Amino acid sequence: MNLGKGMLAIVLAGVLAVVGASSLFVVQEQQLALLLRLGEIVDADFKPGLHFKVPVIQDVVKFDKRIQTLDAPPEQFLTIEKKFVVVNSYAKWRISDVAQFYRSTRGSQDTASRLLSARINAALRDEFGKRTVQEVVSGERAEIMATLARNANENAADLGVEIVDVRVKQIDFTDNISENIYERMRTERHRVAAELRAQGAEEAEKIQADADRQRVEIVADAYRDAEKLRGEGDARAAEVYANAFEQNADFYGFWRSLTAYRDVFADGGSMMVLDPDSEFFRYFGAKQPEP
Repeated sequence: MNLGKGMLAIVLAGVLAVVGASSLFVVQEQQLALLLRLGEIVDADFKPGLHFKVPVIQDVVKFDKRIQTLDAPPEQFLTIEKKFVVVNSYAKWRISDVAQFYRSTRGSQDTASRLLSARINAALRDEFGKRTVQEVVSGERAEIMATLARNANENAADLGVEIVDVRVKQIDFTDNISENIYERMRTERHRVAAELRAQGAEEAEKIQADADRQRVEIVADAYRDAEKLRGEGDARAAEVYANAFEQNADFYGFWRSLTAYRDVFADGGSMMVLDPDSEFFRYFGAKQPEP
């Protein structure tokens, strides 16, 4: 009998322990919690710490209250120029109203991501539709990001979330637009290259013309100096010849004749057709003076 009472006490103690444990739940610092009763929200204001609930009837759902990242797939948007651009973006968000978040998404992360993506894309579409390609690529990037974050946050208020920031990682053109842009870039580069080549050819012609002019001037100056030196040399030679002639005219004439004989017979020839009384042979027939 005592054994049966002991077993019953142990069972009761175990049941009470299980019931007590299931009546307690802990909310961490980085968590938000909802207390549900048969699927309906009972309480959503729980501070970090230990809390109580009614077992079986009530249930607790917890969410991460830290900032989350939504990396959206690339989407096409139309600019004010009617050109499509492919935008790759991401958003930083967190739960601001856990009860509204649960009502809107039933606590599903996938549903939250899908609804947030739709709202962020709507904000992106509105902003890109107001601007040109140049503006969205470089001109007003910071302003666009600030406006995007503000508009997307307003659109997502009904989801119980706060969009902290929206950023565009990359902006590309569609394939057909990219090819047209690349073709224009190639054409522009070819045009610039042709202009540079033309400028280079023009400069080369100028340099060649200047070099030719300098060459002509240098050659002319050299010829002038050479002629001047030749003239000075001829004058000096004439002066030397004149002085020699004045000192001994006969010897000078004899020396000049010998020089002429040497030049004439230098190639080994021995036949000449001349008048025997020619002045050229006047020293050949001259008698040797007596001592």
